[in-house]
Amino acid sequence: MNLEQRLSERLNQLKSKSALRTLKLTDDLIDFCSNDYLGLAFNEELQHRVSATYTAISRSGSGGSRLLSGNHPLMEQLERQLCTFHNSTAALLFNSGYDANLSIFANLPGRGDLVIFDNLVHASIHDGMRMGKAETVFFKHNDYDDLKRLLALHTKSDRQIFVAVESVYSMDGDLAPLTEISELCQEYGAALLVDEAHATGVFGSNGVGRV
Repeated sequence: MNLEQRLSERLNQLKSKSALRTLKLTDDLIDFCSNDYLGLAFNEELQHRVSATYTAISRSGSGGSRLLSGNHPLMEQLERQLCTFHNSTAALLFNSGYDANLSIFANLPGRGDLVIFDNLVHASIHDGMRMGKAETVFFKHNDYDDLKRLLALHTKSDRQIFVAVESVYSMDGDLAPLTEISELCQEYGAALLVDEAHATGVFGSNGVGRV
């Protein structure tokens, strides 16, 4: 078969399994499937306030990465606001939550380190770990005893251990036992990395999250 025939056969196989995806227009529907959890993408008040407040912006694009020519005072202002909001000492913007997890897990744990992750963490964390140089092992979802077993088994004085969880898991909406996991990490000297993507704006005082 030539390429067109092979592709056609593959598409027919997907159709037969009801697995073929097609593009759809979703006007006049209620959104239960996008990542616009807080309804900001089509919020008229927000759009009006942005256009009214930032009319003096001199450019509409960055022109490059922030390290080269793309930094902007509004970005640094937002990072300072995020520090205040989350009561943190520093903040760094990424293009998306996916990029944030990809960058953190590919670079923060180094060679010889170990990442112990909940087996239901987001795909972006898995992709970041695959790009990184650290060893990885998973513990059963939200299973305190399994995490403790792995920490006791793998803790060594000559390497850093990271524990990776989500505060709210995106598929089922279940909550990680953060207090217990945090205390366990302190006991074994592990660094706790928490993805708050699905908790920010929803849980905590003023939507600050669960951490």
